[in-house]
Amino acid sequence: MKINFEHHQTAHCENGVASNLLLNRGLKLSEPMIFGVGSGLFFVYLPFLKVNFAPGFSYRPMPGAIFSKAAKRLGIKIKRQKFSNPQEAQKALEKNLEQNIPTGLQVGVFNLTYFPEEYKFHFNAHNLVVYGKENGKFLISDPVMDFATTLSEAELEKVRYAKGALAPKGHMYFPTHIPEKVNLEEAIKKGIKDTCKNMLAPVPIIGVKAMRWVAKSIPKWAEKKGTKVTNHYLGQLIRMQEEIGTGGGGFRFIYGAFLQEASVILKNDELKELSKEITAIGDLWRDFAVDIARVYKNRNSKSDIYNKLSKSMLHIADLEEAFYKKLRKAI
Repeated sequence: MKINFEHHQTAHCENGVASNLLLNRGLKLSEPMIFGVGSGLFFVYLPFLKVNFAPGFSYRPMPGAIFSKAAKRLGIKIKRQKFSNPQEAQKALEKNLEQNIPTGLQVGVFNLTYFPEEYKFHFNAHNLVVYGKENGKFLISDPVMDFATTLSEAELEKVRYAKGALAPKGHMYFPTHIPEKVNLEEAIKKGIKDTCKNMLAPVPIIGVKAMRWVAKSIPKWAEKKGTKVTNHYLGQLIRMQEEIGTGGGGFRFIYGAFLQEASVILKNDELKELSKEITAIGDLWRDFAVDIARVYKNRNSKSDIYNKLSKSMLHIADLEEAFYKKLRKAI
């Protein structure tokens, strides 16, 4: 069983799987377009939720939300299934492959045999496509890799049934209906409005307000919890920003590319200028991550370093707030 499926490498797994699955069905949408229409930019701070002994930070919405929102706004129907029984999950997947349906899967990263060792950590919201089975091995298109690969039945079962937070439970998904004509202009506007609404939300745990809460907490952690715990918290912050789910800087660059495409489709030059603005903010997030990494590795021991990090993040939050207000107005 082998489906004629094109593998394309992308910056982020969920957008990449969505883009590749839709392309297979004849709808060509770039990774940034999926990301923008699906309102992929997000920030949430959950100090009461501990992840790896640190507060919960996330630069992205819940796994699956980007593709689900993009599909809804484009009139695309997606079927999602979970299975308590691994054998049933494999049967359902093989049935799809027999019917020439490439299928998206949510999996755990840690046991992906083709991942380099330094990329392996316990994160259960990775996405990939299975597009066939040959000689007892499943054919895998993982969009963060530059080549298609394979997994044995046992290897695939292990990652589909990874344990822990966001356990996939055999989750598989695929488009069942794509309209002949999609209203891309309307979908772009809805995606942008939703992103602005989330990032400018009046609650302290979401968007720009959440960024400010984290920024103001950094010196307080240092004062109350000491250097070791503070550095651990900061390590978790940049891990969520730069490694887990791409967030932070990487997402700003993808969103900049989306606004460039959107400016042409909507004939709106203002979006082109805003694209440059969010890309520059992405650079600042990357600089922020490098500064934290130096502190984490004890290469920066300046006495007021935690205050400086706090000010850097507050500055980014100010720039983002101004950006979303301009973007909301532009649309």
